Amino acid sequence: MKIGMNLLLWTTDIGEHLYPIIDALREAGFDGVEVPIGDEGDQKYAALGKHIKSLGMGCTCVTSIFEDGNPASADAAVRKRAVEQMKWRIDMGQLLGAEVICGPYHSAFAWFSGEPPRDDERKYSAEVLRKAAEYASQADVVLTPEALNRFECYLYNTLDDIATLIHEVDHPNCKMIFDSHHAHIEEKDSAASIRKHRDIISHVHISESDRGTPGTGQVHWNEIFTALKDIEYDGWMTIEAFSRNKPEFASGINVWRNFADSMEEVYEKGLQFIRENT
Repeated sequence: MKIGMNLLLWTTDIGEHLYPIIDALREAGFDGVEVPIGDEGDQKYAALGKHIKSLGMGCTCVTSIFEDGNPASADAAVRKRAVEQMKWRIDMGQLLGAEVICGPYHSAFAWFSGEPPRDDERKYSAEVLRKAAEYASQADVVLTPEALNRFECYLYNTLDDIATLIHEVDHPNCKMIFDSHHAHIEEKDSAASIRKHRDIISHVHISESDRGTPGTGQVHWNEIFTALKDIEYDGWMTIEAFSRNKPEFASGINVWRNFADSMEEVYEKGLQFIRENT
């Protein structure tokens, strides 16, 4: 198992300003970082990937997709755009040397139809993700679409939900992520869900109930870590925490306060917490 840190704690921007942060994470003992994909500029991703590799670290990525490229759209032109947008994200992941690209890219982030999910929307989403998975196989990247809580998404909220997508896509480069924050809101029993979907969980986000330092909130950590041990999970276990460091991003995900006194507190105590429980 490898322990990573999501760079969204600091920013969504890609550039040399991330290098000292990544250096500090390496010094702290992290095995890798999770890089957000969204910022434009191929060369920035290539340079960042080179820096990560020079430190002997691994890389995963996180990304989302928006209404102009909604995979669940009834408009074929929008779905075509979704495929192209996903291919670009996979290309950037390949430049970074990413093993996994996670995120809620099965549908447009924070967009709601006002109705429960329809069968045709899920069918469209699966068709787009199948094409993306086929493309990802050429880059040796695994896609792990994410079930989000009901306040951020309506199409896939639980592991049972997202499992229907994974089985419909039916491609080895499309699995699922388990995110403890969303599971804390939506699952009746997170540990039972982990065990049930053991064969298709390929990424894990360690994320507290308030999105702060892991181990300081209400997530049922003992049960979750025990279940992950039971299924012999050995992939990335990545801390996902947020702050107000980049206000426009924070406001877009409804983060209105900082959850710790410093960034160092989040990742240092978070890393210690994971090591104590694995």
